[in-house]
Amino acid sequence: MFCRGAVITAHNHRIMCGDCLAFAENGWHNRRMNSGEYKFVWQRPDWPRWQFDLAQLAGPLAEVSRAQGILLGRLEDIGVPLREQASLTTLTEDVLKTSEIEGEKLDPDSVRSSIARRLGVDIGALAPVDRHVDGVVEMVLDATGHCTAPLTSERLFGWHAALFPTGYGGLTRIRVGAFRDDANGPMQVVSGPIHRQRVHFEAPPAERLDVEVDRFLEWFNASTAEPPLLKAGLAHLWFVTLHPFDDGNGRIARAVGDLLLARADGSPQRFYSLSAQIQRERKHYYEILERTQKSTLDVTDWLAWFLGTLHRAVGNAQHTLDAVLAKARFWQRWAATPLNERQVKLLNRLLDGFEGKLTSSKWAAIAKCSPDTALRDINELVALGALRKGAGGGRSTAYELAPKNHVARAESQAT
Repeated sequence: MFCRGAVITAHNHRIMCGDCLAFAENGWHNRRMNSGEYKFVWQRPDWPRWQFDLAQLAGPLAEVSRAQGILLGRLEDIGVPLREQASLTTLTEDVLKTSEIEGEKLDPDSVRSSIARRLGVDIGALAPVDRHVDGVVEMVLDATGHCTAPLTSERLFGWHAALFPTGYGGLTRIRVGAFRDDANGPMQVVSGPIHRQRVHFEAPPAERLDVEVDRFLEWFNASTAEPPLLKAGLAHLWFVTLHPFDDGNGRIARAVGDLLLARADGSPQRFYSLSAQIQRERKHYYEILERTQKSTLDVTDWLAWFLGTLHRAVGNAQHTLDAVLAKARFWQRWAATPLNERQVKLLNRLLDGFEGKLTSSKWAAIAKCSPDTALRDINELVALGALRKGAGGGRSTAYELAPKNHVARAESQAT
């Protein structure tokens, strides 16, 4: 246990804010440029002797543990098939959001299909293979599914290569499966117009990376005194500060943290998504990250933020579980009703949280059918009481799942 004044005899922490796209939505981006006028945490003479006030963190730690216990208790009661569906939903959200934080939107159907294919979960028709999606999925599943295996440089290189199968990060060729070399100057995170850019962070020089990463991995794989949840928060911070790759550091840092969270949970199955919560709070994430990078080695505030975000992620997982149970009840209710493949697909999209309004034209595009077929599919479901018309009319008419009492009335009328 550690308190203020105690030190974690771990290894160098470098805080780097995400991938080259990490700040796309905020107008931030990574850039290499020469600079010597900034003082960052890794430049401090006591680096990397991390300190934190355990007494201050004891309350938040207990709250997170209690929330995890309540969630896992509910999961124990629902049976294996529904737990698999809850895990599939969580992993899908995790992959989507860890990419979205970097300004990259993946196709939900491709992500869900890729995960289901690897986990052997039956979700009906699968979307075509997308090797970029598969790469992110492989990293996330390897991190959590093999959470007891040691983390090594080779494993990190494999994750990095999976993220960038073409050898490019956006339009830029990058070093794949190898640490950055700083051939074009030090790696920095900057924002603002090109002539008035502000440096938010500068990563350690490339020549130090072999030693720094080895020290990080030695600490990571050792049995250390930090509470497991705090170790996950420290690992995230440390890796993203080292920023060892040309691109992909944010996604890999979150995978590193998830690996330790899976170890702490004692289960490779994931039922909450820290990445999704970080995406919801990404502005605060970057603020606390930058502040920590420019501060002392006392990371109590960072760990308090991490525990708070984790607590909210576990809380949101209750809503995910509610949705999984509601979906199961929906299909139990409609199990005896003949529906075609298109109708099942679109109903599942609505049950999984369809973004925007579902119109007949969107139905036709998603189901890959004619507008007339789409409208016929919809009208059948409206007549059955599974769907109802939303506000509006004509071509702008939107459709939504009917409330349970509406469905009940339609079923009674049908009999």
